[in-house]
Amino acid sequence: MNVTTGPAPYRDMCTDCGISRTAAPKRCGHACQFIHPRYDALETQVHGRTRDASKTDELHFGPHRRMLRAALQPAASGAQWTGITTRIAERLLETGAVDAVLAMAPDPNDRWRPMPVVVTQAKDMAQCRGMRMGYAPLLSLLEPAVAQGHKRLAVIGIPCQVYALRALEKELGLEKLYVIGTPCSDNTTTERFHEFLQLIAAKTGDAPEAISYLEFRADYHVELRYDDGRKRAIPFLQLPLSQLPPDFFPMTCRTCVDYTNVLSDITVGYMGGEGQQWLLVRNERGEELLKLLGDEVRTTEPGSAGKRLGAVKGFISNVERAAGGLPLRRMPDWLRPIVGWLMPKVGPRGLEFARARVEMKAAETIIHLRREEPQRMKTMIPIHVWKLMEPYGMQPTREELPK
Repeated sequence: MNVTTGPAPYRDMCTDCGISRTAAPKRCGHACQFIHPRYDALETQVHGRTRDASKTDELHFGPHRRMLRAALQPAASGAQWTGITTRIAERLLETGAVDAVLAMAPDPNDRWRPMPVVVTQAKDMAQCRGMRMGYAPLLSLLEPAVAQGHKRLAVIGIPCQVYALRALEKELGLEKLYVIGTPCSDNTTTERFHEFLQLIAAKTGDAPEAISYLEFRADYHVELRYDDGRKRAIPFLQLPLSQLPPDFFPMTCRTCVDYTNVLSDITVGYMGGEGQQWLLVRNERGEELLKLLGDEVRTTEPGSAGKRLGAVKGFISNVERAAGGLPLRRMPDWLRPIVGWLMPKVGPRGLEFARARVEMKAAETIIHLRREEPQRMKTMIPIHVWKLMEPYGMQPTREELPK
């Protein structure tokens, strides 16, 4: 079962998680992370405790039991990385642990557009492999799934979807719920993403419709794959990002403080994986999910290298200039290949790269809310975000502190 995505009801600061499309759309008022988030309360509800801010990695990544670098062996064909996320969902269905999985598949008319689906057969999870770009009302399928008798669910979602799911979890009447979260720092509409593909294709000399895969990797490159089997890696610094319009990334994504999807049972990403996948096993259900993979997954301890301080300071400076309407400091073209070669070797890598990315998102949230939505700061910015920014001299005023 899938959902037809017509226009969503208007919501200010909305990523169309799907709640506004349900029979009780007013639940957005207490389910949305952009209205009045309650991270401490929901962390306690989900994990039995809040994050321990005295521990660097809990401060950055939220409550977790352990972190791992992992790879499915063999890697699944067509997977974004090795296929851990969809394989966990397959195993849940194969073992009968759940009746159905809510996930994303490609729209039949546009492979880049995410289409929410309810999957009840393990073999059908293969359609959900890979990356999509754009908003998709995943949670609009909760009511239809329950109406069909599915009381044991797994949900694969990004942070804004998972936050709303957890906020409403007690109301859903489910017997069992497993949440597999993927990290997310920036999203945009599918239409805007096609504009980005056209800019990249113009730079590489390829047809945009021939690009079948795009991924921002943790080694400072974007990987492109093509329908004819070719692959290409482009350094971040050589991307046409300066040609994107200022509103390419919406205000919601520029002010999201949950990159690592802290309310999931297990987060499956790549930023801290150094070329492999990065797992944050957050609670007992997360341990159950990882155990389902057995010997199919190879795990090691994650690594960390380099220093993030300079990279984060440079990012903050550029965001402040851009938010103030000033031009970004552009690097000379002749220098870009040199710096692009150096960054994977001397820049932050592994967990240090992931910490840098979380701090960048925290800074971006503060800068943009201060300029555009200052009245929201006391409700949208949890206290741990301010703690992340202490090394960079970002301090809250009394009016900006959480209530």
